[in-house]
Amino acid sequence: MKAAIIVKPGEITVETVPDPAPGPRDVVVRVAACGICGTDLHILEGEFAPTLPVVPGHEFAGEVVEVGADVTEVRVGDQVAVDPSLHCGECYYCRRACGNLCERWNAIGVTVSGGAAEYVAAPVKNCFKLPEGVATADAALIEPLSCAVRGFDVLPRDMASHYLIYGAGTMGLMMMELAKRAGAATVSMVDLNPDRLATARLLGCTDAVTSADELDRPRGWDIVVDCTGVVAAIQDGLSRVGRGGTFLQFGVSNEDAKAVIEPYRIYNQEITITGSMAVLHSFERAGELFAAGVLKPEVMISDRFPLDEYETALTRFKNGIGRKIQVQP
Repeated sequence: MKAAIIVKPGEITVETVPDPAPGPRDVVVRVAACGICGTDLHILEGEFAPTLPVVPGHEFAGEVVEVGADVTEVRVGDQVAVDPSLHCGECYYCRRACGNLCERWNAIGVTVSGGAAEYVAAPVKNCFKLPEGVATADAALIEPLSCAVRGFDVLPRDMASHYLIYGAGTMGLMMMELAKRAGAATVSMVDLNPDRLATARLLGCTDAVTSADELDRPRGWDIVVDCTGVVAAIQDGLSRVGRGGTFLQFGVSNEDAKAVIEPYRIYNQEITITGSMAVLHSFERAGELFAAGVLKPEVMISDRFPLDEYETALTRFKNGIGRKIQVQP
């Protein structure tokens, strides 16, 4: 089969590799579409994958074409989206139902071969069978949506809360859509990219601005979410949290990034600072939300490239062009 391979930091090739074979409780999926994410950039920079080379791609969906000897839950021909998480199930954190913090954390497309390929092997327990009427290629959006659902799991969900979201890329737009579903009074978006702000307006945000200074909320916001990982945005967002409010660090920063906090203000105004990492018991719920129409794939997905153009697609994403970018093997 053909696969994109991150050979070493900064180097990508597309080449022919052996087809995957399923273990007893695995399936092989013919990939319909694979989304590109900021994590893929970190892998390319040598940050996340301890051993390269690796086939990237942790956001994917496709058709089951082969099943292991002990698989009964799905059949050849079923359309599935795949949770990339490979928790060990045995470590201290897994035993406490915190698999996303697993001490032996692995993931399809991060530490083992992923969906930027014609075929990929995955545990059957990670497969979400798509309902009738869901386009398989569109369903690659379920994985990033499951991360957003996990983000909401750690947030208070009081009706009529006021949300401020930094970053109107795919993840920021998903957080916006979930906030609207969670009963937000207002959802304001901050981004420097005018095209992304235009998309946020199209999807019905309350405000879409290049700086929170443009907004009139002297008491601050109940919930502030960073979806950028950019220190300047994080720093500004921390200053916008209202009394008793919550700041969620959702965007992925560089490992050495540092932001300054004001301990007295956190104490005096009872501000909560929390984080959300990847997927945790949220994939199936994201699949159900997706099937119910929480997202508009025709808006969320801006570009689809053939697998041979994986590097071009990744460069386009890195340059902030478009929204969700997919490759279709």
